[in-house]
Amino acid sequence: MRRIGLTGGIGSGKSTVSMLWRELGVTVVDTDAIARALTAAGGTALPAIAQAFGPTTLDAQGALDRARMREIVFADPAAKGRLEAILHPLIGQECERQAAAAAGPGVVFDVPLLVESGRWRRLVDRVVVVDASEATQLERVIARSGWQPEIVQAVIAQQADRRARRAAADAVLFNDGIPLEELRADVRTLHQRWLGEGLR
Repeated sequence: MRRIGLTGGIGSGKSTVSMLWRELGVTVVDTDAIARALTAAGGTALPAIAQAFGPTTLDAQGALDRARMREIVFADPAAKGRLEAILHPLIGQECERQAAAAAGPGVVFDVPLLVESGRWRRLVDRVVVVDASEATQLERVIARSGWQPEIVQAVIAQQADRRARRAAADAVLFNDGIPLEELRADVRTLHQRWLGEGLR
């Protein structure tokens, strides 16, 4: 089974590309969705997170307080590494479980920080990057989340820059103001090349 890594900066439209691959019947393993499940109320990652960062990182429902965790990580760069050390092994286990259950010629792993993590590049056969200008990223994230611009810019600054992502890519999907049908056609072309007719 061929393994495709899908990544892109916040607000690049990566979720839309995931949706388009699902339309083609491909199993998409969404690492963000897995992380959310692990940190929802009752999630298996919560005891270790509370022990490492204190009970104030959990909200009134017993789930991870994402805003509080974001504050901690932005204030202390080492905190990000400690959080990742808790989450990444659990995410990896669930990714492999879902991939093993997938049918068809391949599986797409939706990994926002694929380039930053380093290890993911070794776990996939090809990498596709969804790319958009920083101005477009900023506009999209503010529109969907209501975050202040400085918060979005801080998140963008913590991610790999566009040049680094493109350098790690086997293919780049430019998603900056193009019609959905054009993006759909680009995804279909990659699907045929990598999963339909063989990995080239």
